[in-house]
Order: sequence, then structure tokens, then C-alpha cells
Amino acid sequence: MSIDLPTPIAAYFATDKKGTAQAISECFTQDAVVMDEGNTYTGRDAIRQWMANASTQYTYTVEPFSIHEEGGKTVVSSHLVGNFPGSPVDLRYFFVLEGDRIAELKIIV
Repeated sequence: MSIDLPTPIAAYFATDKKGTAQAISECFTQDAVVMDEGNTYTGRDAIRQWMANASTQYTYTVEPFSIHEEGGKTVVSSHLVGNFPGSPVDLRYFFVLEGDRIAELKIIV
């Protein structure tokens, strides 16, 4: 199923499929915040390291299947399949956008 994602969010998911941790970090503002698995990563360097660690630990695919607005955030539900504990799982990605970049991302089950 294909859904229409805002450009910065579409870029994030496209880069997650094919890009490097550096390329993914460039989807974010300089002082962006990512919250995932109980950890908080602030700034592009921390986000790049978060993605580098995730990509060396696990192989996965993510497929967004729905989008809605909630409390000023864009919420994208995605199906994640890979070699990580608990796979497969549906995750919700809460995005806050700032211009053409992501300012905040929180990922929860």
C-alpha cells in the first residue's frame, strides 16, 4: 500500500531503505531530537550514531501504511520486519517537521 507522505518524511523512509547513517542524519535539523527504545538522541551527530548502530546490529525493512495528525505531530504507522527481537512489529513514528527537515521523531510500539 502506498501512502502520500510529506516530503521530509518520505525522504527519511527512502533514505532508511538505501542510504547511510550520514544521509539519514541529514534528514534532520541540526538540533533535532530522536526518541527510540527509551533513549534520546539530540543533534545530527547523535542521530547519525544511532542509525549507524541500528544498521550494524539489525537488518530490517520498514513499510509505512498509514498517516494522520495527532497533537500537532504527523504520525506514520509502519510495518517493520527484520532480524531483531520481536519481529515483525508495527511501529508509530511521531514526526515534528521544521521546514524541509525533521525537528523531532519519537518511535513507539
